[in-house]
Amino acid sequence: MTAGGLGLHVPAAQAETVNGPSESAPAEAETTVKTVEAATSKKQTKAARQKMKALKAVAVAKKQIGDPYRYGATGPHAFDCSGLVQFAWKKAGVKIPRVTYSQFARIKKKVSYKNLQPGDLMFFRGLGHVGMYVGKGKMIHSPSTGKTVRVEKVSGWRKASFAGAVRPGL
Repeated sequence: MTAGGLGLHVPAAQAETVNGPSESAPAEAETTVKTVEAATSKKQTKAARQKMKALKAVAVAKKQIGDPYRYGATGPHAFDCSGLVQFAWKKAGVKIPRVTYSQFARIKKKVSYKNLQPGDLMFFRGLGHVGMYVGKGKMIHSPSTGKTVRVEKVSGWRKASFAGAVRPGL
């Protein structure tokens, strides 16, 4: 019926749109909500898995404190800077490239200085050096010949030479 009282013939397929949503609309909306929730949950799960791997990588790297720097070394008892972070992430179940330039280029998730999280790789001196952020403004790295793996505060010259960071494991 129209407002004037006239009868109006509407085919059944159009009746749903003319008369309002069909009874299946709530079911479709519920399915859409569940799909969005599942995608969100999956994303959170991926982030949670990355965080667990990152904490494992940090723990592995910290176990290497005191091991000597040796150019080209990838562990387990001596490391260069990129060898240390590669070793730690491998023990956490994540394969990353061997050298700093490839680590920065091939790990897709780039991170700003202010968004660093434990496990993130920090690059310095035009990507010539890498360390792993451990939290609270500190990083672990294998500095140079004659020195050992150590945790140091990221400040002064080191902070000024920061070139970028990446987040492995995503």
